[in-house]
Amino acid sequence: MRTDLPPTRLRWRRIGSAVAATAALVLAGFGTAIHADATTSSKVTWAATPCATPKKTGELACNSLRVTGGTTAFQKSRGVTPKAADAATPSGYGPTDLRSAYGLTAAASSNGSGETIAIVDAYNDPNAEADLAKYRSYYGLSACTTANGCFKKVSQTGSTTSLPASDSGWAEEISLDVDMASAVCPNCNILLVEATSATMANLGKSVNEAVALGAKFVSNSYGGSESSSDTSYDTSYFNHPGVAITVSAGDADYGAEYPAASKYVTSVGGTALSTSSSSRGWTESVWKTSSTEGTGSGCSAYDAKPTWQTDTGCTKRMIADVSAVADPATGVSVYDSYGVTAGWYTFGGTSASSPIIAGVYALAGTPGSSTYPAQDPYKKAGTAALNDVTSGNNGSCTTSYFCTATSGYDGPTGWGTPEGVSAFTG
Repeated sequence: MRTDLPPTRLRWRRIGSAVAATAALVLAGFGTAIHADATTSSKVTWAATPCATPKKTGELACNSLRVTGGTTAFQKSRGVTPKAADAATPSGYGPTDLRSAYGLTAAASSNGSGETIAIVDAYNDPNAEADLAKYRSYYGLSACTTANGCFKKVSQTGSTTSLPASDSGWAEEISLDVDMASAVCPNCNILLVEATSATMANLGKSVNEAVALGAKFVSNSYGGSESSSDTSYDTSYFNHPGVAITVSAGDADYGAEYPAASKYVTSVGGTALSTSSSSRGWTESVWKTSSTEGTGSGCSAYDAKPTWQTDTGCTKRMIADVSAVADPATGVSVYDSYGVTAGWYTFGGTSASSPIIAGVYALAGTPGSSTYPAQDPYKKAGTAALNDVTSGNNGSCTTSYFCTATSGYDGPTGWGTPEGVSAFTG
């Protein structure tokens, strides 16, 4: 059991962990972090997405942050000088960048057809389909609409007409999630399942509905502090053999969150992703902004260790398994229009990394019906199928690899980031 994280911090995660990172400034009513990123030589500012502050007691937080100023890694690499408050031009990594970074260029053009990635979020985004169309059109991706059968939006009961109340904060999260699924697996269908609220019960029922509707890949970009109820949630909502379920590791720096701690899911940590002169053309380190913001990781207090996880410092479930880009300063482009000025925004947080990994699983093909895809990366551990992330940390811990990147497995980045799809094939 983890003993070096104070109980007060655990409670803070439950009521909105991402907001803890924003004590530096206040901008437009939201806390804003400043990050002096070495890859951009400028200060990038961002705000926690409103859904990072739960609407009601007992709800979980989304794990996303939206850039509000500065020059991102994408802009720097292309010599772009952004205009103030310019939402007319993408300012983060797009599909080509992500596929290049993770060795997916060939797979994305030939695989994923017929597969469905489910996105589980809370509340309704009334503009989800229209905003997705803007994203896909700009980047030259084929149309994904209700009319052509590629896109479907339902409630947690499967209704296409009786949807939850609309919420602009969760709409930002939804835009991020569906855009990342599209970026990585452009041939995949997208099923958006909207929970009535952000409680574990409603989000869990939405996971079950996604599976009942046939999705073999389900992305979840939310979390909260662990509790003694988590093992029952595992049984009720996440025990789905033959389905790749990905979950964000969290944005509040070192410490375990649920449902990332579920033994049935692939827990996804976050990195800072930048171009480099290496043969790969990219380099990554652990995403960390401050003592209260960065990718989550840690040893679960409640969930049992899955049989395929063999690290010896944690006797229970260890977070994370794999990772992908999450640092807002090296963030991804998203199109959003509900509750904000319609246009392009740059997002980060492990809310980005979860749907990215779900997309990689989808490119790798349908999982075996009786297997747990969370174990697949462990079969290729330490091989060229994964980019080992060996620098950076996400805080202080009593067992070094829980919070510090190292050669091989570590908590913040797991076994690393994808290099092609072979590590995600059963």
